[in-house]
Amino acid sequence: MRAGSANVWTGVQVLSVVFVAVLTAAAAQLSFPLPFTPVPFTIQPMIVLIGAAALGSRLGALSQILYLTLGLAGVPVFAFSPELPQGFLRLMGPTGGYLMAYPAAAFVTGLLAERGLDRRYLTSILAMAAGLSVIFAGGVLWLANGVGMTAALATGLYPFVVVDVIKIVAAGLVLPSAWKFLGAR
Repeated sequence: MRAGSANVWTGVQVLSVVFVAVLTAAAAQLSFPLPFTPVPFTIQPMIVLIGAAALGSRLGALSQILYLTLGLAGVPVFAFSPELPQGFLRLMGPTGGYLMAYPAAAFVTGLLAERGLDRRYLTSILAMAAGLSVIFAGGVLWLANGVGMTAALATGLYPFVVVDVIKIVAAGLVLPSAWKFLGAR
């Protein structure tokens, strides 16, 4: 690869990381609080997982690290909450475990995508299910520190798991189709 081509490719990678971080932040703004849990319903997990499958392990994780860094700096990128402030304290709150799991989930999903699991419908779903499991594990374990495992499962997993599985099934349809479309060009 020539120097000019390498610079263009690096620029595309940087813009892709920023784009997925911005999409993650935008997805947070479409949040729906539920009265029985401190965890809002968002489409963020789907964005994290699709972005990771598209970017790969390192860049996918980096996009989520950028997202969290923006949030830590006080940029209002986290889901709205009347009780929880933006910034560092959000990561210490009840949703912190989910948020902090995003880079690891992106890495896992991206790694599986790099191995070709994002090219077929069923394996694409499996790759995203692995990432979703990382997000739920981080979130539920974090919640359990404050309220115990039974309550954490009741407020941090059970209300969300069916809808999130539906989201990754839908995302599983998108990725292989997108790769086929891009491969045809």
